[in-house]
Amino acid sequence: MALSVRPKHLRRYKDVVRLLVKYGRRDIVAQAGLDEVLEGERADSDLSDKGENLAQDLEALGPTYVKLGQLLSTRADLLPAPYIKALARLQDDVEPFSAEEAEEVFCTAVGARPKDVFGTFDYTPIASASLGQVHRATLRDGRPVAVKIQRPGIRQQVVEDMDALEELAELIDHRTEWGERFGLAAMVDQFRRSLMRELDYRREAQNLLTLRENLASFDRIVVPEPIVDLSRATVLTMEFVDGRKINSLGPLAMTDVDGPVLADQLFGAYLKQVLQDGFFHADPHPGNVYLTDGGDLALLDLGMVARVDEGMQDSLVKLLLAVSEGRGPDAAEAAMGLGEMLESFERDRFCREVADLVSSHQGQVMRDIQPGAIVAELTRIAGDAGLRPAPELTMLGKALLNLDDVARRLDPDFDPNAAIQRDAAGLLESRFAHAISPSHLFTAALDAKEFAEKLPGRLNHLLDTIAGGEITFAVKGIDEKEILRSVHRL
Repeated sequence: MALSVRPKHLRRYKDVVRLLVKYGRRDIVAQAGLDEVLEGERADSDLSDKGENLAQDLEALGPTYVKLGQLLSTRADLLPAPYIKALARLQDDVEPFSAEEAEEVFCTAVGARPKDVFGTFDYTPIASASLGQVHRATLRDGRPVAVKIQRPGIRQQVVEDMDALEELAELIDHRTEWGERFGLAAMVDQFRRSLMRELDYRREAQNLLTLRENLASFDRIVVPEPIVDLSRATVLTMEFVDGRKINSLGPLAMTDVDGPVLADQLFGAYLKQVLQDGFFHADPHPGNVYLTDGGDLALLDLGMVARVDEGMQDSLVKLLLAVSEGRGPDAAEAAMGLGEMLESFERDRFCREVADLVSSHQGQVMRDIQPGAIVAELTRIAGDAGLRPAPELTMLGKALLNLDDVARRLDPDFDPNAAIQRDAAGLLESRFAHAISPSHLFTAALDAKEFAEKLPGRLNHLLDTIAGGEITFAVKGIDEKEILRSVHRL
């Protein structure tokens, strides 16, 4: 079948096909009928088996492909571990654009020049990335702020790149077994929506407000406050955070840091985001976590967030608990609820390999087990067995890996598994205290019993306590006796 291409996308088609050939996937190119894209051009084949080279090639293709590489770093089901590790370190630091361009973008968005809006404005950026750059300024009242200005023309460039990627992904899905198994078109579609949201700084301002509210109880976690009146789709103004990136601090600087407390709060805050709020910072890598001059932790760059519904929260809790406690069969069962089973799904193989993966860590000291690494490997097993993992699961695995890195920089003895097991108790209590209503009391009690059967023994004791009438529910509008009758009937 002849390939119908759009002439304006031909250059990008060639870029992608060259990468596929170079990194050993000429089979996909042939099956998809993409050979003709190169029009007789000789493409180097299998010249590189190193992830670092792939990272460099993606950087050379520009911002969209840097972001694509960062997404691929969450997909252990698609790429081998060395590639995942290299892509996880991808940075999109690029040359800044000019002061004149920055002023033009700001004027178009806000309707005034920076010097007419701010008390002071430094035209030399303090940071520059592929999508935008950050300038330091002060408000009229003297408060220091950071002003993020979007790179001129970047939105149109991303749209054109994504159009080409979507066309290629659909073709590969329809013509190759590999594409059908992994759902490349769906992944690219999700990537496009995520990237377009990241390009709307109004969304990031709202994300900052939401996360500030959700994490208000964590006194050592700082989320910058956006200045909404001075934020637009291409301009974001927010509170300036004085501090340094966690990954830039040496051992000497860490001696004055309250590491154990900060690590515990960071991990607890993240678990709350995922398991209770259903809204989480999807990119907590060390470069996005700052140690403030006041000794607290600041979470920056809220352009990329993820949302999970209550059903997925339950499945994630079950999975994390099973992984942290070494229960392989339960981990496999929970993971199956977090993916799409293809017709080719090999259930027995999947359950066996997940059980082997989880049990292989049982002999280790608990604090040495990395839940994120296990979740990432689990997604690879899922892909091989015909279970297409949910995007939220792949993002969770990557986020946990990043969090483990940050937490261990703060406290080398930090035990993420203990944090997971501790916070699960709070989640169960929340289920009883807030989710039960008279209209669905018995159903909720059944769900809670099934949920708690998978929890550690100390949580099963909670149900025993309830059944024995030794607990009081302070929930308005609910009859405690009816709750206890429902639990007794289980």
